Amino acid sequence: MIYPVHFISRDSYLLSLPIQDYTYFFSLFLSLQLKTKISIPYVEWQQSTIEGLNLRYLVSMVVSRLSFALCGFLFTTIVACSNGRTPIAGNGTKSTKTIAVTQIVEHPALNAVRDGLKEELAKQGFEANKNLKWQWINAQGNQSTAVQIAKKIAGEAPDAIVAISTPSAQAVASAGRKDAPNTAIVFSAVTDPVSAKLVSNLQQPGGSITGVSNLTPIAEHLKLITQITPKVKRVGVIYNAGEANAAYIVKLLKEIAPKQGLSIVEVAIANSSEVASAARSLVGRADTIYIPTDNTVVSAIDSALKVGVQYQLPIYAGDNNTVEAGAIATLGFDYRDMGRQTGRMVARVLRGEKPGTIAVEPPGKVDLVINAKSAATMGVKIPADVLKKASRVIQ
Repeated sequence: MIYPVHFISRDSYLLSLPIQDYTYFFSLFLSLQLKTKISIPYVEWQQSTIEGLNLRYLVSMVVSRLSFALCGFLFTTIVACSNGRTPIAGNGTKSTKTIAVTQIVEHPALNAVRDGLKEELAKQGFEANKNLKWQWINAQGNQSTAVQIAKKIAGEAPDAIVAISTPSAQAVASAGRKDAPNTAIVFSAVTDPVSAKLVSNLQQPGGSITGVSNLTPIAEHLKLITQITPKVKRVGVIYNAGEANAAYIVKLLKEIAPKQGLSIVEVAIANSSEVASAARSLVGRADTIYIPTDNTVVSAIDSALKVGVQYQLPIYAGDNNTVEAGAIATLGFDYRDMGRQTGRMVARVLRGEKPGTIAVEPPGKVDLVINAKSAATMGVKIPADVLKKASRVIQ
């Protein structure tokens, strides 16, 4: 840094300097007094800048300014302590809670969980930008990104981490065990927390983790498919084998389907760009397609629906939001309500309860949702007795 050659009054000059610049002057004074050379790297000075300055006066100004800064710091600390609070860097005081929310990808169901969570936290007295520091990060459907996000937020040690979806929950749980074992973790929209190795016991999770499951009623889904399309014998299913939740659902489908006289034709994919080709591969091999609560597949549901319309291949789903997007029907639960359910659990944690003592909760009640408009485009007529049972019919 090169200082200007013009000279101003010593009082104005000294008071205008940033406090770090006093380091040079103080070192210069010591150098002269002790007859030793003190090197200050990366700093250039022009002689006229310090010409006329009395070094003893300079030192008094340095001491004065440093003393003023020290007094300010001590005053702030005393005031904070007198209020019974300890200053926390970047987060205000302990009365302000911090949560980090992460999800594997954006799609209607997971977004509904996130929105319901935020709404319920505000209702419980934790409002973003007031007494709650809210951070939300989306992994864009990439598991490696989810792992990096998990490491980042675990290192920040917020009051609670909320992981929406199985892949995000697994990443956060792993990072938490390594980097933040005492940080509370609440998961949501996780199909099977036990097989995902998040908890070993649903009633007594232990450790620093708990959450809400979104396991769908698989047997009832298959019955619904045969009620609406009785001629179906082969059920195609598209899923990401890398998602523990999806793999678990396919396992259940293969166990339950034979008991209902059905067979499962599975197609595994690695990413959302493969959904369209997977759907086309089921044309002629399956009588219908079932879309499970698989984040990778659901994020690209439109491409599968186009195949269903083009080839008159009925498509059913495991969640309400996918039916709203264009699948024919499901028995599902409201994911926004699941977010609110998760929010109530997070509020308990923020108030001091240990996550490991809170039982993992199942999803709320299921509703029959039918998209009659989509059914017609795929050549399906919904039976009248099924329509009567529906909680919601999309025309």
